[in-house]
Amino acid sequence: MIPISRRDLLKFAGLTAVGTVLSGNKNVEAAQPAPAQKFNFNGANIPTLLRVDVCVCGGGPAGTAAAVTAARNGASVVLVEQGTVLGGLQTQGLVYPAMPTRIHDSDTPYITDLNKRFSMHGFDVNFVNDPQYKNGGDAREYMPELLAFIYDELCADYKVNVLYNATLIGANTSGGKITSAVIHTVEGLSKMEANIFIDATGDATLSRLAGVPSVRGSETTGRNQKMSFRFEMGGVEEMKVYKFFVKKLKDGWCESKPPEFEFAKTTHTEKFYYEGIQRGEVTKDDIAYIQAFTILGKPGTMSMNCPEVSPYLYSSTNALDRSKAIRECRIMTRRLANFFKKNIPGFKKAYISREASMLGVRESWRIHGKYYMTKDDYFNAQKFPDAVCRSAYPIDIHDEVLDVHRTLAKGEFYEIPYRALVTNEFSNLLVVGRCISSDFPAQAAVRIQPTCMSMGEAAGIAAAYGLKNNIAVNVIDWASIPNRSYVSAG
Repeated sequence: MIPISRRDLLKFAGLTAVGTVLSGNKNVEAAQPAPAQKFNFNGANIPTLLRVDVCVCGGGPAGTAAAVTAARNGASVVLVEQGTVLGGLQTQGLVYPAMPTRIHDSDTPYITDLNKRFSMHGFDVNFVNDPQYKNGGDAREYMPELLAFIYDELCADYKVNVLYNATLIGANTSGGKITSAVIHTVEGLSKMEANIFIDATGDATLSRLAGVPSVRGSETTGRNQKMSFRFEMGGVEEMKVYKFFVKKLKDGWCESKPPEFEFAKTTHTEKFYYEGIQRGEVTKDDIAYIQAFTILGKPGTMSMNCPEVSPYLYSSTNALDRSKAIRECRIMTRRLANFFKKNIPGFKKAYISREASMLGVRESWRIHGKYYMTKDDYFNAQKFPDAVCRSAYPIDIHDEVLDVHRTLAKGEFYEIPYRALVTNEFSNLLVVGRCISSDFPAQAAVRIQPTCMSMGEAAGIAAAYGLKNNIAVNVIDWASIPNRSYVSAG
């Protein structure tokens, strides 16, 4: 029997709705993506804002981990972030909780330290699910507001220069190296000069600006994964919600109860949502995927892992599509909130308390690095001598049906090699997060928060090691680094 995860069950439950969305006659403005442009800033008279050992572009889970770890190991670091808060999709995108690696003792030291900081602030970040993965591999409840504060705290402790409201627009290169990143701030254009650069932009922006080969979308369809636009609702009476789903709708899908509880559209509850369509309260697009979580530390508040928009209508690699998706999702959010208030006991006095400030992009561009991870690496539970982290999280492709037959058996895991984080083209570039070197199915497995943080940690270690030993980061033998922060697979 093929094991089906709870997340897979949700997707199967939504297939009929997805099919209807795709066959609809919604009017969508036709737009062609702009051709890729690479400007030459080498000869421009652009002032240097900072000169550091390591420049990290992108302050999401991977970028923050990279910056903190490099600084912790003695490097001078600048972290360039276009928003006003670190954490990326964790904080700006409201992606909560962190999905689990599903393998015991997968936490690298950076994650362990982060969890300890949460404990110091009075919060247990472990989501009670499978006891086998407790304290290593389980879902983590990183409350967005506290996480943002702790990230600032970490950067201050290790003297990371954080530059908020800074947009990456170009890269200067020479002799197989990136010499500077061109950014736009309130002061205008300026340069960040560094010995080593780490691309943690999620969209491989620095890599593409420098000229690193990249790919995007599915190899079989060309489409990207679905995008989400998450929101939170306050004023929720959680126990009433729990009783409605468990007692009235007889849905045993959630394995816990308040204060840690979630509901979703499943095979047991889909009738409830389709009745909302019949009454004209929601559309089939709105309910294609429904999932909501209580938030540890925010009583009476639930995090909505919805709505989602179809990759047939909106591409994550098209600038106009991204903007249209946000506008569409904002409309969908209001319909969903009103539907919940009207039909779910416990939501009567609820309200939209927070809206994501970042579109939930699961996949866009990916580099083609020294090693290209594939779905076979996942299915074969591939191990590598230069592994930087490991996971058993499944290939999780939203509304895209590929040739995926099984999840890994309990206790099996795959590893991510250091070579997937470096390129042949540039000797001083590391790439971390969802845009590492991988095919479409493999990326759907490695993109979760814990693996992104561990990849960032590895990049920070490698950057500091390369600087100290005068070794190019794209030729470092990861296995030869002494006292590296990696939990051995042996």
